Amino acid sequence: MLRGPVTRRYFVSCLGGAAAWPLAAHAQQPALPVVGVLSPQSSGTAGYLLDAFRQGLNEAGYVERHNVTIEYRLTEGRFDRLPEQAADLVRRQVSVIAAPGGAVAALAAKAATQTIPIAFGVAEDPVKLGLVASLARPGGNATGVNFFQAEITAKRLGLLREMVLAAARIAVLLNPTNVTNASSTLGDVELAARALGLQIQVFDASTSREIDAAFEMIVRERPDALFVAPDAFFTSRRVQLANLAARHTLPSSFSVREHVEAGGLMSYGTSLVDMYRQVGVYAGRILKGTKPTDLPVEQSTKFELVINLQTARLLGLEIPPTLLARADEVIE
Repeated sequence: MLRGPVTRRYFVSCLGGAAAWPLAAHAQQPALPVVGVLSPQSSGTAGYLLDAFRQGLNEAGYVERHNVTIEYRLTEGRFDRLPEQAADLVRRQVSVIAAPGGAVAALAAKAATQTIPIAFGVAEDPVKLGLVASLARPGGNATGVNFFQAEITAKRLGLLREMVLAAARIAVLLNPTNVTNASSTLGDVELAARALGLQIQVFDASTSREIDAAFEMIVRERPDALFVAPDAFFTSRRVQLANLAARHTLPSSFSVREHVEAGGLMSYGTSLVDMYRQVGVYAGRILKGTKPTDLPVEQSTKFELVINLQTARLLGLEIPPTLLARADEVIE
């Protein structure tokens, strides 16, 4: 057994050697690339979408905390916070900004940097938005996934009319803070409504309280059905929207299946899960060295019609057999 000053010198010597070894080893390890995820989704309800994004990264060979770090910037439905969060990711000097949360997120990222690569997911035409020069050759620092909102809007309104044959007046719920989406959705709905001989009335909501207030006004106007715009905030409030529509026996159409799973009547549109996964794949390919300008904008081909049969019975609706036959999924 060592004693006195010898013990102390022995301990210090060993400690110094042990401490130096892991520090040296750590210094030799390169820093992991960082992907910034920018979305107006809510952290409390977007877990499954972030799982899909990580799956896409995995398909490209990247696993969180193993060979890539992910910085999440979710704004809880606050579209006005997206520019500051995009700027924060730029200050963080992330390797890629993934913006699967729609046009406002993608435009905020594009405004924040002309050099950091961006992988987006948008419903509107990315060329008209100024995100890319063309779909085949994006030409800048951004590329991603596009799903056809105009065609989907017209199709969805037609399906709602087919579901509620006597419908003549349709209430349309928009989120005015999602400016680009609200404007394009309204234009598409107006065109489709004219072609179908339908009248529309527009209502705005950008908070939970405003949704309640909008429904009070909608109920007073007594429309035949409700058309809810595609919007990340509305998706985060899907249970509230489904419950209000059921309480007021108002047949409602939504853009994504999540609303129908929460009790909404029907949805038609692209798969959010698949879109987030596709953006993850593109982010991974960019990390591997592919330039955004060499990645054509991918256009979604997966669309789904989902019907909640239990909700239809609650509303006293008999769904046409031809519509049921075309549904990708019927929730009993």
